[in-house]
Amino acid sequence: MSAAVGKKSDDVDIDLDNLDDLLSALTAEELEELNGDFDPDNSLLPPSERCRNQTTKDPTGPFSRDKLLQFLEEKAKQEKDWENTVPYKKETKGKKFVPKEQEKTVINAEDEAVETEWDEILNAASEEELVDLAAVLGFHSMLTQTQYYASLEDREVHEGGFSGFAQAQVLKVMPDEAPNMTDVEESIKKLKSNDKELKTLNINNIKNLSIEKLVELCEALKENTTCVRLDMASVAATDKVGKALAASLSENSTLKSVNVESNFLSGEAIVEILKAVNKKQTVMELRAANQKPEVLGNKVEMKITQLIKENDTILRLGLNFEFPYCRIKVHEKLKKNLDSMRKARVSKEEGASAD
Repeated sequence: MSAAVGKKSDDVDIDLDNLDDLLSALTAEELEELNGDFDPDNSLLPPSERCRNQTTKDPTGPFSRDKLLQFLEEKAKQEKDWENTVPYKKETKGKKFVPKEQEKTVINAEDEAVETEWDEILNAASEEELVDLAAVLGFHSMLTQTQYYASLEDREVHEGGFSGFAQAQVLKVMPDEAPNMTDVEESIKKLKSNDKELKTLNINNIKNLSIEKLVELCEALKENTTCVRLDMASVAATDKVGKALAASLSENSTLKSVNVESNFLSGEAIVEILKAVNKKQTVMELRAANQKPEVLGNKVEMKITQLIKENDTILRLGLNFEFPYCRIKVHEKLKKNLDSMRKARVSKEEGASAD
């Protein structure tokens, strides 16, 4: 098999069957030139074989990227910068922009020279009178809030003015709430002795109350028959106090309102209190919101919902529910209890009027 691979001026034919003989007849320079004939755009070859290695020097060592970067940086610092053909000279090219002066338009030049009776009055008016006039005319942007409302209420203004600067009103310092001075020791004695004058016990916000003292107070409620309302919010009560309160509520049939908000009661302790409330079902109001563990959880909320469904006397419940189902069911039950109480009251009034 033979074919004409290339044609020169003398029309030389190349026999492809004797390719080895042709290669052996080539010189070293011709073989080197032939080996360098690669196609860099040939996607069928791997990138490493699209161009031959053109380095003739022997490697001086293993490749090190850090040394190469350091060498390039040092070489760049040693090379001189290109000399500018034109030296730099700071100069401003072009014309400097000068804005045009806007001409003032006068609507009616004759009005400036005309004097009226109001000019003398306004010139003689004091600043307070001008403030009142601006408030009447509705120039709110010229007045502060204090000046505006003072002028409407005919009060004298001693601050600000047209030449003054805007400033906030002085903050009103409200007095602190008086501390709770309830004697806890005396209250425990009265609870144990069934003092008839102790109808409401309020120990809210009393600091540094020990857990043992709170437990003793809760245990004193077991056999008490006079106290109707108990408020012990923000006293750092824990689950131990909650369990003691639950044990007392299971035997007490006098308490109508219990407030244990802003303490450290867990969801399990609140469930125990509700279980105790359901035994006598005399408590009509229970507030236990804003505890340290804010999230009760689905399991605890479902238990509370079931306990509320079993209670027919509770009218108010202070708790924050995360899940809508529990919130809606508790709301419906409280509404049903209120409706039942209203019906009982109406029927009682009708019976009394019939007699």
